[in-house]
Amino acid sequence: MIEYKQEGDVAILNWDDGKVNSLSHATVDLFNEQLDRAEKDASAVVIHGRPGLLSAGFNLKEVSAETAAQSADDRLLPALVNKGAALLLRVFSHPQPVVTACTGHAIAAGGMMLLASDTRIGVQGEFKIALNETVIDMILPAFGIELVKSRLTPRFQTMCAIQAHMFTPETALEAGFFDELVSAEEVLPRALEHATALAKLPAVYGVNKMMLRQSHADIIRASLN
Repeated sequence: MIEYKQEGDVAILNWDDGKVNSLSHATVDLFNEQLDRAEKDASAVVIHGRPGLLSAGFNLKEVSAETAAQSADDRLLPALVNKGAALLLRVFSHPQPVVTACTGHAIAAGGMMLLASDTRIGVQGEFKIALNETVIDMILPAFGIELVKSRLTPRFQTMCAIQAHMFTPETALEAGFFDELVSAEEVLPRALEHATALAKLPAVYGVNKMMLRQSHADIIRASLN
């Protein structure tokens, strides 16, 4: 589901479940294991999706089952959403450079993974990038709102967080989901190029990251169960 490889000082997390790369309990656990390994053995991280897709978001079967088991007045996040939020916060706060090679579509938590990463390389083509919670009648949790406020250009924030706009790769680049667009063949090599260069920076990288992101991270952490 998530294969760990290492090239030089860069850990490559190849995310491919053979389907839509949904964030399930098992996937989140694997991500945490691989990030633990990267912190010990590498100096930068690349997250790489499967052909045509980074992720379609949370595993809705698992989320629906957990939601159904909660009482109507329960304000806690479903367990998987809470666990996934903690993972996104970890990526957002990761002390090492995190570069995501987005191989196609990135929907809901897939789009949030882009917002949580430091450098985002996208693929040109007929792909959609979106936070679609409004369309599926879900409240966008605090972690999603804070990632949007932290990374997207202000004039696109309403389109993304409230109106669930489906961005093309080109408009996603303009909005702030991506830093660069390349061909499908170039996405992983380009991400590795960025990560290899960033891996050479001193450890103060992580300190300066949090100087910029701490206020958003604090709000996300306070919103968790």
